[in-house]
Amino acid sequence: MEIYMWWLDLDLASKEWLRENLRTDELPLFVLQGIAEAGGPHPETATGVLTTADWDFIETQSEFVD
Repeated sequence: MEIYMWWLDLDLASKEWLRENLRTDELPLFVLQGIAEAGGPHPETATGVLTTADWDFIETQSEFVD
């Protein structure tokens, strides 16, 4: 599922963590849970959850005032 379809439903703490840790290889459990609860991918592992396009969106298109 494309990130723009679940980003608005993602909790603020997860959004902030993602913005502060751009393009990291491994996501913490609370971020993984937040993404899944918002309707994003349900990963088997903490790595490779977000695509390059997802990271590009987070870096350039996501609003800092959610």
